[in-house]
Amino acid sequence: MKRLLMFALGAALAGVACGTTASDATDRPLPSERSAASSTTHPAPGYREMTIPSGTTLPLALTSSVASDTSAVEDSVTAELTNPITIDGRDVLPAGTRLAGVVTGVDDSDRVKGRAMIAFRFTSLRTGDARYDLEAAPVSRLAEATKGEDATKIAVGAGAGAVIGGLLGGGDGAAKGAAIGGGAGTGVVLATKGREVRLGPGADVTTRLTAPLTVRVGRS
Repeated sequence: MKRLLMFALGAALAGVACGTTASDATDRPLPSERSAASSTTHPAPGYREMTIPSGTTLPLALTSSVASDTSAVEDSVTAELTNPITIDGRDVLPAGTRLAGVVTGVDDSDRVKGRAMIAFRFTSLRTGDARYDLEAAPVSRLAEATKGEDATKIAVGAGAGAVIGGLLGGGDGAAKGAAIGGGAGTGVVLATKGREVRLGPGADVTTRLTAPLTVRVGRS
């Protein structure tokens, strides 16, 4: 009888112990539950993607130099946005965003060859820590024409020749002198190079997107 009583008492004590352990285990949150609760209370910063439409104008200031008489095709060219690009009241590309590209065409002002020209295209931009490829219209600059100056040089040469010819040989001498002087003026024009195109840091240029550009923007 004593042995049976001892057995029953031991079984009861064991059941109480097991119940207490199960209850304690149920009340404690699992590690995964604690992690989920923590992430809900302190969410990680997020981003959203925004697309700048094709045709958007990009106002720029050069941060490098290009010139028709010193640059070559594939030389690098850099610039930065002078004004932010805004969509729905939000700055998608801030002022100061850096753009990079290359010279695509160059022609110096050689003798009787025509006006000098420089062309370049921007191919990428960097904002924050992200770099994006972009498609943009080329930028080109053409040297000013010098036809008025050329005509003046020829006329001055002809006038000087006529005066000298008139002094030396009368009317016929004046006509001959004018022809000779005009020819000399033309020779000066043919031997003189025209103006070059030179753009330095700070020069204002403008391009536009020829394809949409999607960038990542931090959520506000």
